[in-house]
Amino acid sequence: MDQRNFHPESLMMTHGYKPELSEGAIKCPIFQTSTFVFKSAEEGKSFFQVAYGKREKEPNEELGLIYSRLNNPDLQILEERLCLWDQAEECAVFESGMSAISTVMLEFLRPGDVLLYSKPVYGGTDHFINKVLPQYGINGIGFTSSQSLEEITEMVKSKGAEDKVKMVFVETPANPTNTLFDLEVCRMVADQHSRNDDKVIVCVDNTYMGPLWQHPLAHGADLVVYSATKYIGGHSDLIAGAVLGNVSLMKRVRTLRTFLGNMTGPWTGWLLMRSLETLKVRMTKQAENAEKVAGFLQNHPKVEKVYYLGNLMPGDPQYAVFKKQMTSAGAMLSFDIVGGEKEAFSFLNNLKLIKLAVSLGSTESLVEHPATMTHSDVSEEDRNLLGISEKLVRISIGVEHYSDIIWDIEQALAIDI
Repeated sequence: MDQRNFHPESLMMTHGYKPELSEGAIKCPIFQTSTFVFKSAEEGKSFFQVAYGKREKEPNEELGLIYSRLNNPDLQILEERLCLWDQAEECAVFESGMSAISTVMLEFLRPGDVLLYSKPVYGGTDHFINKVLPQYGINGIGFTSSQSLEEITEMVKSKGAEDKVKMVFVETPANPTNTLFDLEVCRMVADQHSRNDDKVIVCVDNTYMGPLWQHPLAHGADLVVYSATKYIGGHSDLIAGAVLGNVSLMKRVRTLRTFLGNMTGPWTGWLLMRSLETLKVRMTKQAENAEKVAGFLQNHPKVEKVYYLGNLMPGDPQYAVFKKQMTSAGAMLSFDIVGGEKEAFSFLNNLKLIKLAVSLGSTESLVEHPATMTHSDVSEEDRNLLGISEKLVRISIGVEHYSDIIWDIEQALAIDI
């Protein structure tokens, strides 16, 4: 095995796990324990020295097990496997996607700082940026995909924030419109506002693409965040988040996670390891289904517009970003129904197979109404600006047979109100 570089989907079965340490069990057991026994007082001292940064790990030294708030075998193995897809140096898993996002922002932002963020973002992220961070003296400035590097720079300057920007937070593709942001441009924006000893961090929410279809670290991002609830978990049976990046940045993220105490537990870690084994199979099938569903919607008389990355055409600036950053159009799509909220609700209420529920990336297809659900707390001004209208419906395509998904959409659209 040492003579071959295996693909991530192959390594998901075994990477980081030593069966001989667990009675030969083929799968990593659930280490449902709060604390771990030291062999000696000297060993305990040594483990704590590394845990609290009083000394660096020796070459090939494994981090000693202390307490499940600090480390746990299920989480360590999970984090090592997650690193493989994004080719990250380190990963930290959290109790939810929002705990991952909020921990990163709280670690790298201080009172008086400015956060540049792409619009739209997930409704919970929007709330944290615009309703929570200002209470700590941290303000957000939003930018859209239509703004150039020069326009973003001028906007920041006009607000007197040139020396205050400390992070660029990007969600691409954006939830719920599939809008794309060029990560190389975002990197340039960050570099423009960086100083020699004060680098502006680029953090990318890659939840919509999952670990399979886009790798932001390869396009200039410093950190990647996921709601691991979505494609990584993939079965609508857990809540989790993840952050990935280089060693120096992740040391800060891990330290704050330790003292906020918002790491995920061993049971969730074990479930995520199970899910990673089928991640590529699931996501590949979901993307194949989404392409067929989008083709059906594109020609339906009751559908005004389809927001699907596979519909982008050469010559569109969004197409160029898509081809540069992604390997798939993904399995998320949204569309505008002819009419408004009344027509959208009628469609939602008459579906039989697809479930009306928030979240995404799961084996079952899910549908929701962003304007009144996930993005209802986004300002009306931003919803109007970004196309999150009353006629917009978002669908996460699952692994069901594509013809059944299409049949369900067709019959729900056919009902007159």
